[in-house]
Amino acid sequence: MSLSTAITTWGYTYFALGNNGRSRFCSHGLLPTHLKIKFSTNNPSPLSVSALLTTKQQTDESKNKKKQAMEFNEYVLEKANSVNKALESSVLIKEPVKIHESMRYSLLAGGKRIRPMLCIASCELVGGDESIAMPAACAVEMIHTMSLIHDDLPCMDNDDLRRGKPTNHKIYGEDVAVLAGDALLALAFEHIVTQTKGVPSHRIVRVVGELAKCIGAEGLVAGQVVDIISEGVSDVDLKHLEFIHLHKTAALLEGSVVLGAILGGADDEEVEKLRKFARCIGLLFQVVDDILDVTKSSQQLGKTAGKDLVADKVTYPKLIGMEKSREFAEELNKDAQAQLAGFDQEKAAPLIALANYIAYREN
Repeated sequence: MSLSTAITTWGYTYFALGNNGRSRFCSHGLLPTHLKIKFSTNNPSPLSVSALLTTKQQTDESKNKKKQAMEFNEYVLEKANSVNKALESSVLIKEPVKIHESMRYSLLAGGKRIRPMLCIASCELVGGDESIAMPAACAVEMIHTMSLIHDDLPCMDNDDLRRGKPTNHKIYGEDVAVLAGDALLALAFEHIVTQTKGVPSHRIVRVVGELAKCIGAEGLVAGQVVDIISEGVSDVDLKHLEFIHLHKTAALLEGSVVLGAILGGADDEEVEKLRKFARCIGLLFQVVDDILDVTKSSQQLGKTAGKDLVADKVTYPKLIGMEKSREFAEELNKDAQAQLAGFDQEKAAPLIALANYIAYREN
């Protein structure tokens, strides 16, 4: 006599190919798979069934993770290529040649293009498309590049290496580097206003105001200033450190996501959920950056490693230790993804994957 046992397993997050063969993000679907296993009454051990099932689940999970990684890599490459093409055409060589060369040197030096991708992904999440978000996506990358040029100056962090290349002032001099950053900042707003098509004017006005606030004296600049005056201070606490990073790093990531949401037509509730998501991943980005600064080499990072330690800056590992810093990063990632629960999970998948990428990046 034999027994038949039907065992139902359930699927997990997955990615699939669209009809056109290109990558398409799919939802956290529940995929019922019926597996019929027969065993003899002479050896009716449920453990053997469990072992077989566990092996199948582990194999499926391994395949799924590999496929997920491949699909996300395709997504990143596709979006990065689109952004790079748009950036290439946004700053042309013209008179005065030197300033435009300096702008292009840093803007087109590479980089992960996380901020533009966040802008595009949030726009697509709420029903917009890449073309609507692209001018704003380029604008946030211009502003990010400006902040890096200025951050590397001798009067700031005095760094010689950025994205694996000599910093802007090492090539063009401090004076031109300052002006290149200024020019990119101005161009960012011009680019949004003149190049955004098919969007009501009131949304564009709102986007301009949002971007200006997140990089000004209540945003990125505030974080930079408090970071500078905190060097060498011994009594910096977690609240103080969080203020620095929520403004210096998270503010522009927040702006990237919120700009995309506004342009895509999100309502106020959706904008605020995405704002919270962005603040979490913005702080997450900095926590991971602090960890990498002490665990990776300059060659691995593409920038000078250990410079925060040399400058006697307060970092998360220095304040709470490496293990608790990693635990905090995990919590921030979970909190970020929780904000996306009410959205279409197929459309939210790029943002979820980008959050995971920020959490587990190696440089």
